[in-house]
Amino acid sequence: MVNIIQSILKLGPAIMLPIMILLLGLFFKMKFGKALKAGLFVGIGFQGLSLVIDLLMRSISPATKYYEAMGSGFTTVDVGFAAIGGASWGVAFAPIAVFIIFAINVILLRLKVVNVMNVDIWNFIHFLIPGAMAYALFDSAVLGLAITVLLSVITLFVSQKIAPKWQEYFGLEGTTCSTFSYITLIYPVSYVINKIIDAIPGLNKVDISMDKMAEKLGFLGDPAVIGLIIGVFLGALTKQPWTTCLTIGMGISAVLILIPRMVSIMMEGLSIIGNSAQEYMREKIGDDAELNIGMDIALGLGDPTVVTVTVLCLPIVILFAFLIPNMSYFPVGLLGGVCYVIPMCAMASKGNVLRTFITSAVSLFFIVLLSNYFAPEATAMMKITGVEVSGMVTDGFFGYNIGNIIVGLLSKLIN
Repeated sequence: MVNIIQSILKLGPAIMLPIMILLLGLFFKMKFGKALKAGLFVGIGFQGLSLVIDLLMRSISPATKYYEAMGSGFTTVDVGFAAIGGASWGVAFAPIAVFIIFAINVILLRLKVVNVMNVDIWNFIHFLIPGAMAYALFDSAVLGLAITVLLSVITLFVSQKIAPKWQEYFGLEGTTCSTFSYITLIYPVSYVINKIIDAIPGLNKVDISMDKMAEKLGFLGDPAVIGLIIGVFLGALTKQPWTTCLTIGMGISAVLILIPRMVSIMMEGLSIIGNSAQEYMREKIGDDAELNIGMDIALGLGDPTVVTVTVLCLPIVILFAFLIPNMSYFPVGLLGGVCYVIPMCAMASKGNVLRTFITSAVSLFFIVLLSNYFAPEATAMMKITGVEVSGMVTDGFFGYNIGNIIVGLLSKLIN
């Protein structure tokens, strides 16, 4: 039975999200066909997002390979967030944790303690990875389970807190971001950095937004044109042939246009479930009941500032591998996750491109630094899930997940 549950949980977000939305719709007394349509639209939108992100990575691959060729001697393997996340579902207490997390969420909703229903089951990996890490480092499955559940509860309160800002900036009514790592670490760090920028004369007056650029630059400020310009510039910077420069530019241009379209498809499905959820909650809890659907950070990827700063930060991440002392890993896997770090930076910076770039660069510096620092702990975590690894491995999760950072630091202090 446990193996069956784990196999279902490992299907990934493109499959799990439609299933969860369907079940949630039935829970909220929706007709099966309507709930199924809502789930399919969310899944289709997410699948589309994945394809567009893959297009982005393939488009810029000539540039990233240019930077990769600059160095050697990296002995720690960056396995990427998908591998780390998938492995975390293999930890012994994962199925139990899922049931407990959902039960607590429903109880807190009924008690009106929170107004968030976290349906983003794939991103339970943000709780499971620190839990698995604690299990591996302290040899206690109970401790690992407790940490996993605790982080899920913290997520509900934090996602409720940021919901108004999330909805205001991204225009995603009825939703909030429930991706633990980004809302509990990247957003607070970005908020603090913005406060520091506010105190710096001159810099605090610079306001570069995509909307203002579009107004002042005319057609040159259009997202599609900006994508082309950035891509060609990135290609020229990495000494690509002119044909490759145009290919990179066209790829980034397409991404800037396609991502918002994919997000709109997801939102079409979410609006169906959201309306039914609000009606159900008002019947059960009261007319003043409010419900926000906790969703993946990917919903924020459609913002033009996010995509623009993502592209600008990719070579910065690679540069950090050569600038940070005693680096043993090359963050090639992190490159695919940079886009997920940026939305909280953009939200904290209110779309200011310069501020978003500064907050993102600072955040990514520490992510690369800590991912390298906690490589031994990351390797231990992977082994406890039953995944065979050769040598040392790590991932950005160990630099941007506050749970991993705390567990890792405690382990180093104790040992």
